[in-house]
Amino acid sequence: MNDAVTIYHNPACGTSRNVLGLIRNSGVEPTVIHYLETPPNQAQLERLERLIADLGMPVRELLRQQGTPYAELGLDDPRLDDAALIAAMLQHPILINRPIVVTALGTRLCRPSERVLEILPEPQRGPFVKEDGEVVAPSATPRG
Repeated sequence: MNDAVTIYHNPACGTSRNVLGLIRNSGVEPTVIHYLETPPNQAQLERLERLIADLGMPVRELLRQQGTPYAELGLDDPRLDDAALIAAMLQHPILINRPIVVTALGTRLCRPSERVLEILPEPQRGPFVKEDGEVVAPSATPRG
């Protein structure tokens, strides 16, 4: 079942670590893609374009601003088209907001981390304590 759930993960991100914990708390060991370590190539471009399409969100909404070269690269320029923004994300993967989770039930940018509960194939097996101490109870799992 490890290929049933894929997470595009940044282990330095607390939200990403919480999402990975929530996935594992449902009894699933996901495929973990450390997207910051993967060098840009044509396959990665196609994967990113597919993820963006599956997310159903504008490319700009997937850009992370805080802690990235967003401002230095002038990515707030409204004249930049999707191709230019995607090229910037491939050149600087830290610009890709995370974590992104893919399951048979959908693809989500899991911010806040509880968004992953919408698409997990299995419910939580018990309470999960996030890094900030907040408890996510199994009954909080939105199924649908």
